[in-house]
Amino acid sequence: MPQTFGAKIIFILQNYGMTFLRGAGVTMVIAVVSTFIGLIIGFLVGIVQTIPTDRQQNPVKWGLLGFVRIILNVYVEVFRGTPMMVQAMFIYYGAAMLFRINMDMWTAAFFIVSINTGAYMAETVRGGILSIDPGQTEGAKAIGMTHFQTMVHVVLPQALRNIMPQIGNNLIINIKDTCVLTVIGTVELFYSSKSVAGAYYWYFESFTIAMIVYFILTFVCSRILRALESKMDGPDSYDLATSDTLAHTSGMTRFTERPEKDPKVDRFFSTRGDL
Repeated sequence: MPQTFGAKIIFILQNYGMTFLRGAGVTMVIAVVSTFIGLIIGFLVGIVQTIPTDRQQNPVKWGLLGFVRIILNVYVEVFRGTPMMVQAMFIYYGAAMLFRINMDMWTAAFFIVSINTGAYMAETVRGGILSIDPGQTEGAKAIGMTHFQTMVHVVLPQALRNIMPQIGNNLIINIKDTCVLTVIGTVELFYSSKSVAGAYYWYFESFTIAMIVYFILTFVCSRILRALESKMDGPDSYDLATSDTLAHTSGMTRFTERPEKDPKVDRFFSTRGDL
């Protein structure tokens, strides 16, 4: 058996390299899918929280919407105020004991991480919506758009760009926080690393490899997301399009060559002192 640190690392990679790769693959699938589902939950909660209501005009709608908002606020506060590990234990074992629902690894992992991410994304989306100039919402409603249409076609596309850094931050957090799912038996990267470490009691060497793998995953994702943000920013400079005929009425047309053959045009320029 190898005795040095480097030799142990090489031995682990040779014999358990695929175990680490499978664990990393499970971690990435859970993180990416759950972040996407959490983003959808956040958008839905954000839209509901920003629906305008008038108590005087429609008291029934005002009361119903207020009740829904209370439920959503409780959901957001509870899942933002408790650790994901506790949530995983509560949901996984609580569903089995109270409702006789025995979730498999993938279902439990997606559900737990998604609703946890959705609680954080709800506040992020709400902040992104509020960051948009209210005049754009007023303009959309002035041309007859409903609140849902205004959100989908006007506000949310702009809010999405504003919250892209936070979406990337949540993805990176989820990549690291999937390790808490080991308490319900999810075989992700941390679980795989712990299993390899227990085989030879080489905990330092095994978790050194796990730490490097986690760093590679988060670093690559952060670079991809940063490139996506730059792509959404567009070019640094813009050329004004003047090919549209409507643009010629704004004084953007100019003569690139002086006409020489038309005497009427020559007389016009001569009267202006251009010749």
